Amino acid sequence: MSDLRYQSGFGSHFESEAVAGALPKGRNSPQKPAFGLYAEQLSGSAFTAPRHENRRSWLYRLRPTADHRPFTRYDGARLFAPGTVAEPLAPNRLRWDPPADLPASTDFVDGVVTMLANRDPADLEGVAVHLYRADKSMIRRLFVNADGELLIIPQSGALRIATELGRLEVAPGSIALIPRGVKFRVEVDGEARGYVAENHGAPFRLPDLGPIGANGLANPRDFETPVAAFEDDDSETEVVQKYLGSLWRTTLDHSPLDVVAWHGNYAPSRYDLSRFNVIGSISFDHPDPSIFTVLTSPSDVPGRANADFVIFPPRWMVAEDTFRPPWFHRNVMSEAMGLIHGAYDAKADGFAPGGLSLHNLMSGHGPDVDSWRKASEAELKPHKIEGTMAFMVETCWPYRPTRFALDRAQPDYDAAWAGFPKAKLP
Repeated sequence: MSDLRYQSGFGSHFESEAVAGALPKGRNSPQKPAFGLYAEQLSGSAFTAPRHENRRSWLYRLRPTADHRPFTRYDGARLFAPGTVAEPLAPNRLRWDPPADLPASTDFVDGVVTMLANRDPADLEGVAVHLYRADKSMIRRLFVNADGELLIIPQSGALRIATELGRLEVAPGSIALIPRGVKFRVEVDGEARGYVAENHGAPFRLPDLGPIGANGLANPRDFETPVAAFEDDDSETEVVQKYLGSLWRTTLDHSPLDVVAWHGNYAPSRYDLSRFNVIGSISFDHPDPSIFTVLTSPSDVPGRANADFVIFPPRWMVAEDTFRPPWFHRNVMSEAMGLIHGAYDAKADGFAPGGLSLHNLMSGHGPDVDSWRKASEAELKPHKIEGTMAFMVETCWPYRPTRFALDRAQPDYDAAWAGFPKAKLP
């Protein structure tokens, strides 16, 4: 897409300088950094976190982040983090068409609409799911999220994301991961739509592979981190910050994307979902959907994720004597599902790209009647599912919808499971 350069590896320690000699050698915070730069550490974990979990980067910048005026409330993004419904939530399954009334003539920040959320960001646990629509680039304004990291999932329209540590270009079919506390700007050409998963808990990481072994699922080398690229711009710049569930703004007399050099393992990245190495069954049955996990945010309970990002990409189906779509099931995890393109193999219709569905914990779900009947009668020969990319943001916490979401849910979603014939016993 461009001549931007990247460094490969997830969670790796990188170093990058846009000006030769800007990066100090052997010292993180020398008494006098080169060129009068300011040394600043950005920590994404506690200082004393185990070495393999410690996330931090050293930034060498034109001005320190501490140089800003007081923040005041920002009301421009009316539907971003408005809070969820307060009334008791029925244990109903919910599904949404792509909303036709997302904000128009907006940039990325003002175009974010919160659909689902759980937990208070101050708990340092939980996840929220947003939609976005942007048809304008962010001009002399930036966004930073102090509540959590952002997993941006474009559905249509490419994004150019300028961050403190460098620039990313992210097209539909790829994702961008922006760490908590990193400032960024989103630029678009025409209209762009997609999803955002906001993780308030432990930073996303690659899942352990267990008995799968050394290879499979998402490979660290396929995650791309940008090289240093700074802005020396003294124009007035607005910074919008999400903090404790609310939006705040301040104005700087310069662009804070002024990091000339950096090193560390706390950095934004992008990942092409087509590089995911799908693992599956070659005998009978099919494994749990955990085999499709790209990234996971663990909770305090081993094996129970605060958030999982799971995809359902093109893949071969070869299992014998097996019902191949997702089986009927109830789950202690809550599942929010989106569709980037194509059709989802467990639903005949009603689930469109840009739409969303919610099956909260212990909600019975699975294929609809048509999908069940076709799968039950299908000739079980090798078959490749192609032309699709669905994803799921799974969490151990129940989701609550916002008022915007609840008022726009499909009224007849339960009908997807109507009409199943009763089993006939001998």
